[in-house]
This record gives sequence, structure tokens and C-alpha cells, in this order.
Amino acid sequence: MEKRIVIYGAGGHAKTVISLLRLLDWEIAGIIDDGVEKGVRVSGVEVLGGAEFLPMLRSQGVENVVNAVGGIGNYLIRWQIFERLRQLDFRFPTLIHPTAFVEDTVTLADGIQVLAQSYISSESKVGFGTLINAGVIISHDGNIGRCVNLSPGAMLAGEVTVEDFAQIGMGATINLEVKIGTRARVGNSAVVKKDVPADGRVYAGTVWPPVSGKGRGIDSSPFYRKIA
Repeated sequence: MEKRIVIYGAGGHAKTVISLLRLLDWEIAGIIDDGVEKGVRVSGVEVLGGAEFLPMLRSQGVENVVNAVGGIGNYLIRWQIFERLRQLDFRFPTLIHPTAFVEDTVTLADGIQVLAQSYISSESKVGFGTLINAGVIISHDGNIGRCVNLSPGAMLAGEVTVEDFAQIGMGATINLEVKIGTRARVGNSAVVKKDVPADGRVYAGTVWPPVSGKGRGIDSSPFYRKIA
């Protein structure tokens, strides 16, 4: 396989991607970013310019690209970049950190990033373009959709479904057989015990569904709302 690759995005996640590519012995052709000045270097890798340089790279035989734009808070940012790159016929290799462990019965689509010390358990499926950050656990029979963002330390119990474009925050816990709906967002350290509807939001540090009653840590205030 052709081992040259271009990175799209020069933000903080690009530094993590650069380190991963070097560990995996990829030859990095450069970085593309519309908002960063040409010639700037990120972890020693040069920004070549904006998206207008992509056709030139493709014509020079660079087939592979990695999307280093996280899109936290707005999945469309990351997805629109994938769409633009698809139109230019780039390939999206799946990148797995050497310290991550993926069971041999797991099915991974293209364009996935599995970062350090993550674990994906038996019979799980992960969709195109999903970002599995450091220290994530996906237990058996997980079903993860397209362009999902699983932040560091997120823990998913067995048979959890996370639908397309959803985002799970750092240290969040998703209980057995729960479904997180399309475009839903779960905040950092939240605990999710029941399904979250499409476009729903569970706030950081809360429990879904909320409970009412007396005693420390019990609150009847709403922890979930629909995103406009």
C-alpha cells in the first residue's frame, strides 16, 4: 500500500495524529488547513496551504488522507471535510495505535482512529470516520455509527449502540444495552442508564434519566434537553 499520507487540520488533534502516523511508519506529505498560514510547522510537519492544494497532492500520487479535525460540538465540521475529500477520491486508512487492543472479531470501517490504550471488545462494529480517543472502552457487541466522537476515557458497556454523529464526553459511562441517538451529545463524566433520543443532550457530571428524591446527589432538575 502507498504509505504517503496528508493530514487535514492543523489544530491540537493534528499533533496526536502526527505522533500516531510516525509510530505506524507513514510518510507524512504535509498538512492542509484553510485557516493556518502556509509554512507554519506543527510538530515538525509543514502546512502546505488550504484545500486548494488537495487536487495537486492527489495528482502527485498522494492517495491517503487523515481527518485531524475533531468537530467537538459540531459534527458537521468534521463530516463536511470527509465529504470534500471523498469527492477527490482520497483513501481513508484506519489508524490503530500500537498500545490499543482490538479483538479479531471486531469490524472496523475506513477512516477510523483508535488512539492509545483503547480497547474494542468482541463482535463490535465501528462505522466510517469515527474517532476513538485514548483510553476508551467499547465492550462486547458495541455498535458505533459513522463519524462518532468518543472522548478520552469514555466507557461503553456491552451491546451499547451509538448512532451516527453522536459525541460522548471524557470519562462518561454508558450502561448495558443503552442506545445513544443520532447527533446526541453526552457530557464529560455523565452516567447514562437509559436511551438518549436523537439530538438529545446529557450534561456533564449528571445522570440520565434524572431521579428525584431526598439525599445527597439527588436532584430533580432536568439534565437533558433537545438540541435546537
